[in-house]
Amino acid sequence: MMKRKNLYALFSCLFLSGCGMIDYHPYDVRISGETEVNAHNMERIEANCQGKTTIRFVTMGDSQRWYDETEDFVKAINQRNDIDFVIHGGDMSDFGLTKEFLWQRDIMNGLHVPYVALIGNHDCLGTGAETYKAVFGPTNFSFIAGDVKFVCLNTNALEYDYSEPVPDFTFMENEITNRRDEFEKTVICMHARPYTDVFNDNVAKVFQHYVKQYAGIQFCTAAHTHHHQDDVIFDDGIHYVTSDCMDYRTYLVFTITPEKYEYELVKY
Repeated sequence: MMKRKNLYALFSCLFLSGCGMIDYHPYDVRISGETEVNAHNMERIEANCQGKTTIRFVTMGDSQRWYDETEDFVKAINQRNDIDFVIHGGDMSDFGLTKEFLWQRDIMNGLHVPYVALIGNHDCLGTGAETYKAVFGPTNFSFIAGDVKFVCLNTNALEYDYSEPVPDFTFMENEITNRRDEFEKTVICMHARPYTDVFNDNVAKVFQHYVKQYAGIQFCTAAHTHHHQDDVIFDDGIHYVTSDCMDYRTYLVFTITPEKYEYELVKY
């Protein structure tokens, strides 16, 4: 009788599996499609921008929930021919679900220009951080476009229990001198800027100390608050420019020239 039950259970599992009725847990980190997206696209950005003295890029973020708006964003960027690359400021997912990352990746992969994606606080929920790393790569990374270095940081301290440094000052310090002969200017990118709810405000001034050490610091970009802001947080003249969430159907276009930088808020 026991053998018959075991055989019944075995055939039931095979039947359900064959019919596609068994689904994975929503937090099961099983990745289909492209992985290491940021590494692939940083390679393209550096190659495309090599030798350029003027670069133009887009920042946006907080696309969780707003899939239609993000698809329309991709269409809007693809209609332009003056953008070098796009920076997604994080929060691709709402709950850290694996499928959320894959859906957002597939939408963003429709861009004709390369993009990189930062990690947001919602991206850290559940197994989200693990999924982010599998799909996009390390949570701290940098690349050089023309003569501008972009340092992209995980600043979502509230989502961590000191198991890893957030923000990672060792990474920030190393990037000050890493490939120093290849850049003259710097842009710092993050999801949550200092003095927002998920940033570790106890180290805000230390964070800014490192920011000021970078050669030719231009400005910092952020997302998280869902509202466009341009703030000088510290008494040093460095602007923190925050993107709207995708619900507002806007993005920011930054242009960095040898003499200056400027940006505009674009509605689509």
